[in-house]
Amino acid sequence: MSDQGFSDLQKRYLEGFTSGLQIAQRMRGLPAPAVSAQPLSTGPSGETAPAGPEAIHFEAQNRFTSEGKKLVAEEKAKRERHPLDRWDELLKRAEAGEFPKGTDIFCTKFFGLFYVAPAQDSYMCRLRLPNGILSSFQFRGIADLAERYAGGYSHVTTRANLQIREIKAQDGPKVLMGLYELGIINRGAGADNIRNITGSPTAGIDPQELIDTRPLARELHYYILNHREFYGLPRKFNIAFDGGGMIGVLEDTNDIGFAAVRVPDGKAVEPGVYFHLQLGGITGHSDFGRDTGVLLKPEQCIPVAAAVVRVFIEQGDRTDRTKARLKYVLDRWGLERYLQEAEKHLPFRLIRFPIEDCEPRQPVNKHAHIGFHPQKPVGLYYVGVALPVGKLTVAQMRGIAAIAERYGSGTLRLTVWQNLLISDIREQDIAAVKGAIQDLDLAWRANSIRAGLIACTGNTGCKFSAANTKYHAERIAEYLEQRIELDQPINIHLTGCHHSCAQHYIGDIGLLACKIAKGDDQEVEGYHIFVGGGYGSEQRLAHEIRRNVPADEAPAYLKTLLECYLKHRLGPQEGFAVFSQRYPGEQFKHLLEHYSAEAA
Repeated sequence: MSDQGFSDLQKRYLEGFTSGLQIAQRMRGLPAPAVSAQPLSTGPSGETAPAGPEAIHFEAQNRFTSEGKKLVAEEKAKRERHPLDRWDELLKRAEAGEFPKGTDIFCTKFFGLFYVAPAQDSYMCRLRLPNGILSSFQFRGIADLAERYAGGYSHVTTRANLQIREIKAQDGPKVLMGLYELGIINRGAGADNIRNITGSPTAGIDPQELIDTRPLARELHYYILNHREFYGLPRKFNIAFDGGGMIGVLEDTNDIGFAAVRVPDGKAVEPGVYFHLQLGGITGHSDFGRDTGVLLKPEQCIPVAAAVVRVFIEQGDRTDRTKARLKYVLDRWGLERYLQEAEKHLPFRLIRFPIEDCEPRQPVNKHAHIGFHPQKPVGLYYVGVALPVGKLTVAQMRGIAAIAERYGSGTLRLTVWQNLLISDIREQDIAAVKGAIQDLDLAWRANSIRAGLIACTGNTGCKFSAANTKYHAERIAEYLEQRIELDQPINIHLTGCHHSCAQHYIGDIGLLACKIAKGDDQEVEGYHIFVGGGYGSEQRLAHEIRRNVPADEAPAYLKTLLECYLKHRLGPQEGFAVFSQRYPGEQFKHLLEHYSAEAA
């Protein structure tokens, strides 16, 4: 077939589309992509439901409108025409050099493109990297796209993912097609969809792990891509697999968390490795995932995830965006009713088995995502590279890709701690890898402060953020590492708004950005301070101890807080999470006030 008459842009699109089809054909056992439904009438009544997979969403919306309730603007936009059917509109806007407006901003997020004005008059592009793993070839390709079409850098996110920023309107489709040609299909990376599937970053190489999460994350990733009904949920949705390894994946903060467990001999089920199912985690709304008491074989995880999502599609709120998450359906129904409804979508019965009858999970190592650590097979190592609040220049990306190719297997692994791992390094090459990392102005080791420092995008790239979180995180780290020495790792999380993308509620210390009035109608950036959060075996929501601390005063305030911890802990073995639990509620605040008065 001749390509005569096609523009260069159309040729590149066709090449990317063909590449995507070839990738799909290689995936055995996957369902074929669903056929697009016809556009719907937008009248107040009498619409015809689509015959395709979107029918489940149409019916869910109808239940609300039949009760006299009004759909939110986003639901109306999805009802008028499926956002994934708006590729031609995206191309037309690009040709005109225009960004989307109104609900088109929301719909464009289905392609992974976020128009982030007024923070930046540009697109941000979010990727989809199942289990956070990609090849050095892909990493270098992303660097090329970031250099050619974006701001020349990338950010590692708290979902073990990548974002590139400062993309011009005319370059949005070029970035997407470039990603497709790299084998990175990022449909549904934003808006009301299932986000990047996270899994244990050391999956397959961790001597401690119970199971390799990579096949499950990959299978679910492609299941989502090939099931059109899994786009356009009531709100965004997060899923994570924890394989029991040394690095935590924060599965208990996800809508669905699969936590690997081992069942010993002598129990009511066959001994072996299973997953325990958790539902409804959303720490930004003050809730961890709830253990359902359901035990799953690994091969049951994907159908159970699909069943849980289908019930959420049917029952999630379409009229109030603040209540349109799985947590609120569980609050309304309770776990048991939800599980009964999910079971209707399954060809098997769910097994109830108490978590207490499983072997305890081996503890996570809070420093295992930084530095050199032995992996399996024996004789190989991975290195966790410390990144300055998740940012990488394109030169650093290319340098890391070169290190992975020369000294490893060409595999890169992103973590929810906003850094990356290079795996499969031989012991005799460790010294050379250390030097190569340092030559990139990056670090292969970090102190107890930087190793656990996390910051969201902040107001330089997010319109919701009340502060420049990444800048302030760097200032806090610089101040503390020059004035205080810790012998225990500590997690400090800075988040810019109530959405809590940096999950300040689970940090040892959490900072939630705010605006502080300062006379003459002026405002300064500041933070509310939280302490005592944790995850996994230390699961706990942080509590607030101080409001409205100006950003320039936050470093000194945190220094006092950490000095108080060092003075009053029971010894070097007591971490901050355990220490803070000995002073619940107002007790911690009073202890800190007393220490501050003594030190003054």
